[in-house]
Amino acid sequence: MEKISRRDFLKISGAAAIGAAAAGCGGAGGKKAQSEEGEMEYRTNPGNGDKVSLLGYGCMRWPMIKDEKGGDIIDQPTVNKLVDRAIAAGVNYFDTSPVYLRGQSERASGIALSRHPRSSYFIATKLSNFGDSSPEGSIAMYHDSFEQMETDYFDYYLLHSIGRGGYEAFKKRYEDNGMVEFLLKEREAGRIRQLGFSFHGKKSEFDEMVALHDKYKWDFVQIEMNYMDWKHADGVRNVNADYLYEELDKRELPIVVMEPLLGGRLGKLPDNVAAILQAQNPDVSLASWAFRFVGSYPRILTILSGMTYLEHLEDNIKTFTGFEPMDEDELALMGQIAALMAEYPTVNCTGCNYCMPCPFGIDIPGIFAHYNAMVNEGNVGASEEQKIFRKLRSRYLTTYNKAVPTVRQADHCINCGQCLQHCPQSINIPRELFRIDRQIEALKRTIK
Repeated sequence: MEKISRRDFLKISGAAAIGAAAAGCGGAGGKKAQSEEGEMEYRTNPGNGDKVSLLGYGCMRWPMIKDEKGGDIIDQPTVNKLVDRAIAAGVNYFDTSPVYLRGQSERASGIALSRHPRSSYFIATKLSNFGDSSPEGSIAMYHDSFEQMETDYFDYYLLHSIGRGGYEAFKKRYEDNGMVEFLLKEREAGRIRQLGFSFHGKKSEFDEMVALHDKYKWDFVQIEMNYMDWKHADGVRNVNADYLYEELDKRELPIVVMEPLLGGRLGKLPDNVAAILQAQNPDVSLASWAFRFVGSYPRILTILSGMTYLEHLEDNIKTFTGFEPMDEDELALMGQIAALMAEYPTVNCTGCNYCMPCPFGIDIPGIFAHYNAMVNEGNVGASEEQKIFRKLRSRYLTTYNKAVPTVRQADHCINCGQCLQHCPQSINIPRELFRIDRQIEALKRTIK
């Protein structure tokens, strides 16, 4: 497959030129990316024989509405409809946590799922004892999850977000308090069918956590994996997914994938990048390319997608019914797309909201989402010498004020650092907010 150079990429404009560039990518051109017919794709868990849908439902992004007091609550009727449609289509893996959506996700998920036979779905939840890792607090969280989810056993239970801080942090949260031994006994008793962990951190920290497999016999591991992170993750704070996959594959450990769309960013690419994929197949979504990339690797048990809206769910159902793994040419194409994407100066925020609420009211995910969208759409003016600089400047400032209320914008950050300990991507949030604020102030000065 011929590679697309940065120079050639920048020259791409118009359907004819894009089509020519895509044609140079070899056998991927014109290949149908998904089938509108067929059954949901399932993977067999070698540890216990579970037939798990390759499309899993991530319950961290349920739709929210305002209650009568103006607070944010989960839209339960809509969640019920989403769960009903997912189960009808064959989706059977639902992943949540006691801390998702400020503690509301487990209850909403439990209400929706309990309306269906317990044997028709797998529950995955977590011991998210970040704030209180005492034995009493951790055990209370564990038992409360049973009540919230309306179940007497968990199919998949995870030690939540281990890696940051390495073995010492793991030891404090799970060993010193006796929790890992407690959970192993719960697994023996059958109240936990499969025990694993979700990982965020550096390579050295991953190696430490995987080494514990010899002691604890993990049943599965959840990692961040997508075609960007495959070889373009931050090598300092995060690990390339190809390394994570290879190490888990060696140990024959089933893999659950989170962030296949990198917080939604791979579902909305820069226009020029998107055009390359659309020239390959204009009838499928950008998200389908990302999902097919991840699903092409056989050790993957399920791929979590936080489907807030029915249209997202329907699109994913199309991708995972009659599922077609990528061939070598398509995988190579995704590598080229990732290399081009890596040159865009976006913030590696996935919109998980772990950093919220900010004590000073700053809308951290909203600021990053707006900035990333502007960069990807080419709406950030590079210099006043650009012919369309004034238009870009105006568009950026206008959309920023619409997307983020003035009292919640980046200039209110005082660098308290409270957000830093909660970010699974290890983003230096105050530094990025300061950088974005400086850019905004520079744009404002050009008006004067």
